[in-house]
Amino acid sequence: MSAAEARDDTDPPHPRETTVLFGHAEPEQVLLEAYRSGRIPHAWLIGGPNGIGKATLAYRMARFVLANPDPTAPAVRKATSLTLPDDDRTLRRIAAQGHPDLLVLERVVNEKTGKLYTVIRVDDVRRTVPFFGSTAGEGGWRVAIVDTADELQYPQAANALLKILEEPPRNALLLLISHAPARLLPTIRSRCRRLSLRPLSAEDVARAAALALGRDAEDSELREASLLAEGSVGRALTLLEGPALALRKRVVDLLERLPAVDPQALHALGDALGGFEQQRLASFIDAVNEWLADHLASADRDRMLRIAEAWDKVNQAARDADEYNLERKPLVFSVFGWLAEAART
Repeated sequence: MSAAEARDDTDPPHPRETTVLFGHAEPEQVLLEAYRSGRIPHAWLIGGPNGIGKATLAYRMARFVLANPDPTAPAVRKATSLTLPDDDRTLRRIAAQGHPDLLVLERVVNEKTGKLYTVIRVDDVRRTVPFFGSTAGEGGWRVAIVDTADELQYPQAANALLKILEEPPRNALLLLISHAPARLLPTIRSRCRRLSLRPLSAEDVARAAALALGRDAEDSELREASLLAEGSVGRALTLLEGPALALRKRVVDLLERLPAVDPQALHALGDALGGFEQQRLASFIDAVNEWLADHLASADRDRMLRIAEAWDKVNQAARDADEYNLERKPLVFSVFGWLAEAART
């Protein structure tokens, strides 16, 4: 079972089901023009912060190419975007995960634990070999989406993907999604055309979140989450789930006091994270990563190294807490200990 299949019916639409793209008209035109030229690069690295629409754009491109296998066709020449008609067969098949010429590499569920693996395993990446080695079922292109390349098992899965990037078959298109492209292997980055996406405006975040949740874009709570989301629809949706918005404000207040740490407040925060609820943990780590990113931008070399070390420790600890159902309170104390050290001048 994949990450997509593990989603709950109450979750917002998955990018494969999303037909509207907000705020990325220019990158979309880059892809369209490259395809129309007949000389499209075989691999693209779509980078940018989490939750801003990278996967949505990748799926739009995949749908367009599979629905229009001939880049010289009149429909492609006349197209002003990668949008397909609502009744298009390709759109429906991809939404249903039933298109034979689209392969999606993502984390899958560990059948023993019932939880997602923390990485995209090498065995999953090796599926690209028979996939690209066979003739396209529809007689056109074969497209693979890697969502995300940051989660490739290192170094085995990364090296397995590199082999495909080095020797791509004809009519193959690989769309790699990354929240942090600079952290990928240089050999992977050098074999891809880079396409960077910027954070969305608060207005676009509100519109996208409203569409995903079926709410009014002028809803006061939705507007507040959109302003706090730093251009990320994913972050706004997380904030809008349950007590996440109030929890985030609590975390931000404690982060602003660093390097000072209040043990009593940390105990209370650990209690507020509430057992093993994933969304609360995600909201906590999201606020921490935002603090780290902000301070990294203005740090000198020595402090930059401390922040980078804290970043790695925080996110590895969060992955372990999620995967192994670890108590949240020890995580809170560990995280703020690392942050306090990174914050000291």
